[in-house]
Amino acid sequence: MKPNAHRSWLAVGAAATLAAAGLTVAVTGSAHAAAECQVTYTISSQWSGGFGASVSVADLGSAVNGWTLTWSFADGQKITDLWNGAAAQSGANVSVTNLSYNGAIPSGGSVSFGFNGSWNNVANDVPTSFALNGTPCTGSVVTSPSTSASASASPTPTATGGTGGPTGTLPSSFTWSSSGILINPKSDATHNIIAVKDPSVVDYGGRWYVYMSTVDANGNYGMATINFADWSQAASAPFTYLDTTAIGGGYKTAPMLFYFAPQKLWYLTYQTGSNIGYATNPDITNPNGWSATHDFYSNGTPSIISQNIGSGYWVDSWVICDSANCYLFSADDNGHIYRSTSSISNFPNGFGDGSNTVIAASDSNKNAMFEADNVYKVDGSNTYLLVVEAIASSGRRLFHSWTANSLTGTWSPLAATDSSPFLGAPNVTFPAGTSAWTQDFSSGEAIRSGYDQNDTLSPCHLQYLYQGKDPSANQSYNLLPWRIGLATQTNSTC
Repeated sequence: MKPNAHRSWLAVGAAATLAAAGLTVAVTGSAHAAAECQVTYTISSQWSGGFGASVSVADLGSAVNGWTLTWSFADGQKITDLWNGAAAQSGANVSVTNLSYNGAIPSGGSVSFGFNGSWNNVANDVPTSFALNGTPCTGSVVTSPSTSASASASPTPTATGGTGGPTGTLPSSFTWSSSGILINPKSDATHNIIAVKDPSVVDYGGRWYVYMSTVDANGNYGMATINFADWSQAASAPFTYLDTTAIGGGYKTAPMLFYFAPQKLWYLTYQTGSNIGYATNPDITNPNGWSATHDFYSNGTPSIISQNIGSGYWVDSWVICDSANCYLFSADDNGHIYRSTSSISNFPNGFGDGSNTVIAASDSNKNAMFEADNVYKVDGSNTYLLVVEAIASSGRRLFHSWTANSLTGTWSPLAATDSSPFLGAPNVTFPAGTSAWTQDFSSGEAIRSGYDQNDTLSPCHLQYLYQGKDPSANQSYNLLPWRIGLATQTNSTC
């Protein structure tokens, strides 16, 4: 958010020994005649009352078209939520069946799913036998690597992250119901805050972590974070101002939060003016654990942006990765969405001088594709969703949306008009007894189904955390009284 811009915005073999570093159990053997299978069951995190696990099923024999994996828990564990499969549990007995998009396992191929579960805090022994389509996978159990001596007090991120979610399809139009104001500014002796905006949010370990921009009485931008167990607690959650951490002060704003699983690090990206900055943190539960600010680009603003930005501002970074690369998206208040590429192995240093930056999408009407870009992988599909803030002819803020079949593909309009936006005054209602406290739906972020670098999104029952303001406010942009609310989709196709 550059000053004076229009917007510058989820058993350890021996119970207590296997929690923090992860446990892998490989079980191999024959499945009927020549069909062999291998199951890798990994406990990737564990905390008081809960744990996260991932399961990979490798087909070492004939191809499988439609699968069900079964096993039994030994210690009363319960699956609480699961993604990339459909789970059923009766007592200790568990079955997980493929979904519509992942039923085929070619010979030599594999399929994976993950889940969160509950345990009794005494024992969380791994299953010792599995069956694929009713045929046992039998063999010796191998555990690796060794793990720490006690269960961690807070969850360690799983390899894939998040809580998963049901799958379905996105509608061609959207309707929403909004909350009242959930997050207001908070000041202290050194921070006179008049606005909170640009929220980024993850659901991790049973708590919500929100990072946001702050604006002080002089129009200066900064960042802060809060965390809470339930949205009803958001208003009372204490702020941690990020200029009190190693991130430092100065112009830093419009945060985006995600967990980069290959490095087991949390990343926070944000605007710094002539570059896009980032900081890292091994423990999201410690808001003071962020590193100093680093830059993504070695030479500042990529030349293609300088050449096309016109009178706009370079704003709003977003990172999303596929199986090979990470992509850094940004906007320019001038109708362009940019994309830079780094291999996963080179992230975060692979963007170099920005010479591989391209215009990923554009609109001749700059207000139709203005800023606050975010990109998601839709669960259960090969669809990606691009959401960008727009300015309607009325001057009100709203969101347009596009879809593509890859992160480097062509973006096609989904709900991308002022009369039928992705999210905006024309398609948002407020519950009876709740005031329509805003007509602007500006810089924000969807509630993701995961928290890692894949930025996954369930298309069912979408929610979007956004900034809004009193409709009568008429201050200059940098002094507008932005507040944060949550919109919930009311026309899910699932």
